[in-house]
Amino acid sequence: MSIPQTGGGPIESQEQLAEYLAKGCKPEADWRIGTEHEKFGYLTDTHEPLPYDGPRSIRAVLEGLRDRYDWAPVEEGGHLIGLTKDGANVSLEPGGALELSGAPLETIHQTCDEVNEHLREVKSIADAIGVGFIGLGAAPEWSHDEMPLMPKGRYKLMDNYMERVGTAGRTMMRRTCTVQVNLDFGSEADMVKKMRVALALQPVATALFASSPFFEGKPNGMKSYRSWVWRNLDEDRTGMLPFVFEDGFGFERYVDYALDVPMYFVYRDGKYIDALGMSFRDFMQGKLPALPGEVPTLSDWADHLTTIFPEARLKKFIEMRGADGGPWRRLCALPAFWVGLTYDSSALDAAYDLVKGWDAETRQALRVAAGEQGLQAETGGIRMHDLAAQTLQIAEAGLKSRACTGAGGLLPDETHFLNALKESVETGKVLSDELLDHYHGDWNGDLSKIYAQYCY
Repeated sequence: MSIPQTGGGPIESQEQLAEYLAKGCKPEADWRIGTEHEKFGYLTDTHEPLPYDGPRSIRAVLEGLRDRYDWAPVEEGGHLIGLTKDGANVSLEPGGALELSGAPLETIHQTCDEVNEHLREVKSIADAIGVGFIGLGAAPEWSHDEMPLMPKGRYKLMDNYMERVGTAGRTMMRRTCTVQVNLDFGSEADMVKKMRVALALQPVATALFASSPFFEGKPNGMKSYRSWVWRNLDEDRTGMLPFVFEDGFGFERYVDYALDVPMYFVYRDGKYIDALGMSFRDFMQGKLPALPGEVPTLSDWADHLTTIFPEARLKKFIEMRGADGGPWRRLCALPAFWVGLTYDSSALDAAYDLVKGWDAETRQALRVAAGEQGLQAETGGIRMHDLAAQTLQIAEAGLKSRACTGAGGLLPDETHFLNALKESVETGKVLSDELLDHYHGDWNGDLSKIYAQYCY
């Protein structure tokens, strides 16, 4: 989850909102890769989720990272809720999952080094206090009541709102984890093509990265339970955004959409104020009951954009949001997948050609089927296994074209980061299939074995 945004004076016209997004346009030489991943913490002896406070807790992990590895603290209301260093930050998800939001980097080699260093640091702190971390799309065993809510004002307001809409919002907050990548665009036209490719092919990412076949101690009948959660959360702020594929889509059309998404909060003087589900359009007209007559600032707009959760999200960059969290190799594979598809013009054109004929019903059907069946999904004559193979071929070609070397020149490009996904296509099995094989095989239905076998 995002930290409060800063900067920007009062908004005087709607045009400023589109201009804010347009300022994300960058020349290709300045495009960067920002990878984020979340992971569940647990007590290694009991497998219980971590509390916020205590000698074996989320706070203890944050303090250890701060004190041993020179991360700067981020506090709210006297609580340590995050860390920052060198353009990256560590933050807390509502249920205590630990998130690394990586620095904007030039290559996936750098991204993977960053992930590796972060996990090494976390493990050194966690091992010393009897704590472990695991990367999965959904908590395999824990109930809602077992999950603490972290002491952030934003989360309290969101929790109250989520209870009133959808069916799975509070589950999303406490018991799901993702890996995502944030990517740049060069122009409005480039943004449009990337958003269309991103949304249309999110189901492929959902299938390839599916890692949540368990929930509350047993198989849930899906490959990505996390995907189901997001489909049943809050239809006002989630989904596949059909308007992105309509003629005339651009920054202004996204603004029109975002203006009508109900607000969670406004951040003022270090405190979160309940916006009571009013729209940002209401706020523009000075109609927020909590702040009568007051109009928003650009930092309010930036905050509001972080509370919209479609499968691909537009800010001053594009966030790819369809994948379950997972083990180390897949944390590096996710940026490789999307960079390969979108950071080379020929690959982006090929990916767009693959999806441009689909209608909204096809895209939504693929989204549903991917979460339920993974690579075995099939809908409207499209076989997910075949689609994933085609998509990976395009991504691999895009990474070869980038030719970003690593390991002091020993690695000619970034294609090896796709190996985990290529193995899934070759075998027809993603991580969820592997986990289910263990559960019904050598684990003999004992889900507690997942922690030792899949911890970082």
